[in-house]
Amino acid sequence: MTSAPGGYFDAASTEPLHPAARTALLEALDGGWADPARLYGSARRARMLLDAARAEVADVLGVRPDEVFFTSSGTQAVHLAVLGGLRARRRAGRHLVVTQVEHSSVLHAAELHERDGGEVTRVGVDGHGRVDPAEFAAALRPDTALACLQSANHEVGTVQPVAEVAEACRAARIPLFVDAAQSVGRTDVPGGWSTLAASAHKWGGPAGVGVLVIRKNTRWRSPLPDDEREGRRVPGFENVPAAAAAAAALRAFRAEMAADGPRLSALVDRIRRTLPETVPDVQVVGDPVRRLPHIVTFSCLYVEGEALLTELDRLGFAVSSGSSCTADTLRPSHVLEAMRVITHGNVRVSLPRGVQSTEVDRFLAVLPDAVSRLRRGAGMTTA
Repeated sequence: MTSAPGGYFDAASTEPLHPAARTALLEALDGGWADPARLYGSARRARMLLDAARAEVADVLGVRPDEVFFTSSGTQAVHLAVLGGLRARRRAGRHLVVTQVEHSSVLHAAELHERDGGEVTRVGVDGHGRVDPAEFAAALRPDTALACLQSANHEVGTVQPVAEVAEACRAARIPLFVDAAQSVGRTDVPGGWSTLAASAHKWGGPAGVGVLVIRKNTRWRSPLPDDEREGRRVPGFENVPAAAAAAAALRAFRAEMAADGPRLSALVDRIRRTLPETVPDVQVVGDPVRRLPHIVTFSCLYVEGEALLTELDRLGFAVSSGSSCTADTLRPSHVLEAMRVITHGNVRVSLPRGVQSTEVDRFLAVLPDAVSRLRRGAGMTTA
């Protein structure tokens, strides 16, 4: 498969496997199966593949290869970055700063820190889901051990002011962790951070591969038992074929997005512009300008999000509603709640690479009738 199937609009959850990843994975399954920590020939070949993958990822991210470590998922990378950063700076203090709209993996790590006796400040956002750099800077304290800010929001696509917050953290001598899962491969992440996490399946790599970046001179100590793998940063046997596939996909995907990103952004603009004209009582959320190119989120009054997703699935469209990590709990999205926008009837459309404009046209054509049918079924005869 060279692209997503027609009607697949959930790339923010996972991007379909990139052909470059498939090719690299099959080749590495034959050449990279051995233990890269050993000294015999097949092991040295595996080590060469792993080192090459590390260097390729580092080149795309603009960091040193010895600052890049492969994990078993983006979530593990987040947990290691947050908990390891906190552990290394316990003498500085036990205060953690996050935003209210961070990914659940960051918020869960913050909750664990609180249960362990630490203190957490959760900085709010505006109606577009964007943090105020001045408000974030004001939350920093002399006993702040770590600050966390996503590069862009996973639910509404709003890009966060990473550069401004990084400057405030640098001035306060506080390390900044950036969750860049939605950005890496699609846009360049501003510098100034100390640690970063990303997830390969977001850019068309295989699932089960995360990336943890720890910049030189950053204080970090593993929260897990000591292990010799991945520079003592990540325990467990390295998945060399998956790492090779992730790196190949990142290189190819980033090159494609440099050209295709503006086209995706124009398609999202069309959705943002058309929906209020064709669907009554709809609220399009997220920053209309400072946003990722592929995500648009909207909420429809008088419609249950799950019902709308099911109806759209029947019509051939795969979309998501609310947080991908909490969608099965029936809890409102913590991101939309923090933004103080409508949480019911919420739909996130995230366009994959290569999506055809005709599919977007078809989506815009069938959505008004789908919403109208559901409203009539709920007794809303005015819709």
